[in-house]
Amino acid sequence: MSAPVWDPQQYLRHADHRTRPFLDLLARVQGEPARIADLGCGAGNVTALLARRFPEARITGYDNSPQMLERAAAYASDRLDFVLADAGTWTPGETFDLIISNALLQWVPGHMDRFPDWVGAVASGGTFAFQVPGNFEAPSHVLMRELAGSARWRERVGGVLRHGDAVASPARYLERLAALGCDVDAWETTYLHVLEGSDPVLDWVKGTGLRPVLTALAGDPAGREEFVAEYAGLLREAYPATEHGTVFPFRRIFVVARRSAAG
Repeated sequence: MSAPVWDPQQYLRHADHRTRPFLDLLARVQGEPARIADLGCGAGNVTALLARRFPEARITGYDNSPQMLERAAAYASDRLDFVLADAGTWTPGETFDLIISNALLQWVPGHMDRFPDWVGAVASGGTFAFQVPGNFEAPSHVLMRELAGSARWRERVGGVLRHGDAVASPARYLERLAALGCDVDAWETTYLHVLEGSDPVLDWVKGTGLRPVLTALAGDPAGREEFVAEYAGLLREAYPATEHGTVFPFRRIFVVARRSAAG
């Protein structure tokens, strides 16, 4: 399965809603870290929020998408830089006071196996913090997978999407990180995003979860439009528009793991 091609402009269309979980995560990070890694920095907009929150820190954003990093470059400064790196293989070459990751790890199969290397690179008293979507059993994703696995589409896109086990439960994350010597704060929240416009849930997933299908069908514009149109109809039934907008429930999982001072 090839990596999805990202569209920063599409991703940022819902930047306000997407940024809120990061701010909620960041609010639970203590201390004043001097050296920070933003793993999966994307378009750099949340990395810029890190720089604002910790004005004396030296920050590096890591991402495996050249398209996203090109957009992120606009935020670069003498204390904020961006590096091409794949989280599936990234091993820190230095010690960080904070390694933070926003809506990335669901794209990294077996990401908990990477925790020992990452926690091992966190300074004593430092923090490893992340948030991931926990909505893989929501209609938006179930319908996408069912359509991709249907007789019409399975040969072309049946194997490109993530499944319900793309992320672990908060309890499993807590257990794994506690075993690595961390004090762990883990929780989950379901946001009720009120989206505006025509087919707003489709517009949301076109920036994230639908990217593997859009990438796989990039060479067949007509087929791509056919898939999107069929999926859009299913989403309209699952998320009907109301006079107040389209309500899009979105569960997210948060973890803040602080390495003990003796660790």
